[in-house]
Amino acid sequence: MDTVKPLRRRAAESSSQTVATVERAADVLVLFADPASVTLGVTEIADKLGMSKAAVHRVLASFRLHGLIELDEKTRRYSLGLAAMRLGLAYLGRLDVRRLAAPELVTLSRTLSETATLSIRTGTTRVYVDQVTPSREVIMSISLGIPYPLHAGASSKAFLAFLSDEEIDTYVRTVPLVRLTERTLVHEDVLRKEIAAIRRRGYAKSSAERQPGSASVAAPIFDHHGRPAGVISVCGPLERFRDEAEQCAETLLESTNRISAQMGHL
Repeated sequence: MDTVKPLRRRAAESSSQTVATVERAADVLVLFADPASVTLGVTEIADKLGMSKAAVHRVLASFRLHGLIELDEKTRRYSLGLAAMRLGLAYLGRLDVRRLAAPELVTLSRTLSETATLSIRTGTTRVYVDQVTPSREVIMSISLGIPYPLHAGASSKAFLAFLSDEEIDTYVRTVPLVRLTERTLVHEDVLRKEIAAIRRRGYAKSSAERQPGSASVAAPIFDHHGRPAGVISVCGPLERFRDEAEQCAETLLESTNRISAQMGHL
């Protein structure tokens, strides 16, 4: 009697069942990532995922054994456990804003035919750490690694505007509002009005505030704490960029929102 085919069939069925079990378990775990599902009961999970209560109990028991899920004995509701937090922190710890932003800079520069840059903050200053330039005759190009104050230019103001109110107050009180060009914002009341406008728009604008003859729009990349981990800008020659600014800002925000999501920002 040929038993090879039945054995293969049983092995394939067993493998398929294992995959299905893993997928159901993953669905349960991901359900807890929803901000509206901080705690869940067995019935809720079963209803939302179309699983039997017995199957949900088995999955949760396994997760509890590994510290991924915790049970409140009084309410009989489940929540994420310490091991789940450690997994999340491990993921966040390996995030590199420069690596995540790199493909978006390329896309922005190609789509908009202007220079796309990435800046990071260093205390009361910020520096360019990457740029992608377009293939056209007249372009803007920046120097990497040079510190600029947080009140001068779009990238700088995009950082400053999304710091806490206390940090903004400290900056304005302790850092001289030096003038880099004749258009740099050096009066506190004007700067504060600009910060409020940036917060409403979600991005900053600059016309020759840091460098004569240049213009830009810039928006922050937020981390999982909602703080600016970096800023991306799109910039070009002032006369040409005036007509492009709004379109550039819309495309820019799409890019920074994608990166922020990868950084864990909800």
